Amino acid sequence: MRAASCPSNTWPATTAPTCFWTPHLTAQAPPPAYTIFNRELLALMPEKARQVVEIGCMLGNFAQAYRQINPECHYTGIDIDADYAHEAKKHCNVAIAADVERLDDGMWAQLEKADCWVFGDTLEHLRDPWKVLRRINENMKSHGGGTLVACVPNAQHWSIQMRLNNGAFRYEDAGLLDRTHLRWFTRTTLIELFVSTGFKVIKGTARFLPQPAPEKIIQAIGTLAEASGANAEQAQQDAKVFQFVLQVTAS
Repeated sequence: MRAASCPSNTWPATTAPTCFWTPHLTAQAPPPAYTIFNRELLALMPEKARQVVEIGCMLGNFAQAYRQINPECHYTGIDIDADYAHEAKKHCNVAIAADVERLDDGMWAQLEKADCWVFGDTLEHLRDPWKVLRRINENMKSHGGGTLVACVPNAQHWSIQMRLNNGAFRYEDAGLLDRTHLRWFTRTTLIELFVSTGFKVIKGTARFLPQPAPEKIIQAIGTLAEASGANAEQAQQDAKVFQFVLQVTAS
């Protein structure tokens, strides 16, 4: 992997870069969603955010970790599960049980001054993430800008490609094929999602499963990429990534 050859600060503002890798790639299993916070996502948080809104706050573990770094911030957690939201009150200034796609104008007015939004494995669960992101972007621009961080599963992962190839694309209770995933993104289309909704990608990193990808499958992915006129090396690199983690700003 040519990590240092593609620094994130050189990414074009309006097109998907040909490389996602940064000098600080991580290689670990995704943590249990309900008990451990996402350290790679935390590393992309602005240190001095004034008002943070986290969509999918669950039990508040991420909020707790960030407020240890920035105790002065006002932290709002939103989760569609009322039990999670109730528990998250221990670590958030405000915790709300709600569907972000069904918030009324009054609630959006309460959140419009937030200068940092967090989407840790939640964008893929939204019916229309484009609409939500556009509204956040508009609010950020009207209040001096802001930062959004997100962790999103990779639809180009080798295991999904393998299952598509053998016809075994079946939804599961958790993981990449979680049955509650409504939207699917690759590195390229994830960047397009943010660019099309008014954001500029500032930083990005990747998360990997601990077990290596089967070499024969990676070779086959490279062959297929070449056959379709794509960059074989890039396709092989992207196929190894489990989740993408990004920091974007309103542009």
